[in-house]
Amino acid sequence: MNPVILKHVGKTYRLDAVDVPALNDVSLEIRPDRFTVISGASGSGKTTLLNMIGCIDRPDRGEILIAGQPVHTMSDDALSDFRARHLGFIFQNFNLLPVLSAYENVEYPLLLNGVAPQERRKRVLAMLDAVGLSARAQNRPGQLSGGQRQRVAIARALVHGPKLVLADEPTANLDSQTGAAIISLMRKMQRELQVAFVFSSHDPQVMAEADDAVQIRDGKITNIKRLEVALEATA
Repeated sequence: MNPVILKHVGKTYRLDAVDVPALNDVSLEIRPDRFTVISGASGSGKTTLLNMIGCIDRPDRGEILIAGQPVHTMSDDALSDFRARHLGFIFQNFNLLPVLSAYENVEYPLLLNGVAPQERRKRVLAMLDAVGLSARAQNRPGQLSGGQRQRVAIARALVHGPKLVLADEPTANLDSQTGAAIISLMRKMQRELQVAFVFSSHDPQVMAEADDAVQIRDGKITNIKRLEVALEATA
């Protein structure tokens, strides 16, 4: 997959009669097959930045290229189709469908993408096995622990073979021991499947695993550390 490229991206929200700037002239390259963490205080713009990369929100200014595609110019329908086919999402509140089993939750993206039943079953069972939940396939989210629910969410995010997975504070609702296990699992899956993971997080356990660490403050990138080499951002 080509890198994710943001060029001079800006976003301002309207709150009553007040303009609230969220991102200000952000330029960034997310490298493929890397574990990237975006960190910053509450209100820094990290969730807005993640939403831009995940095609959940649109910039007011600038360009966003994902897999070589200018997603900032796509129609709503085209953008929805692009997300379903190319991106995976993991949320701090898991966002599982409570009336569906673990198996059915993981299968759901494949249904949306029109994958044939036999192939769906093969992929779902393989992914549940990969996250250690084969024995829990028929359990609904309410019958699973927080860590197990997040494992289902990871399986769902990866089952359709995306090359980019977005995770918004994925350990925020987990205790430290469970959070560490989830980080270890995501790191393992990222390496084995050669997927780019992009997190928004202020969890030291997540940041310690980063290949690339992006710091944001007041809507601007203030620093980028890639592996062992620190590079001051020049956005």
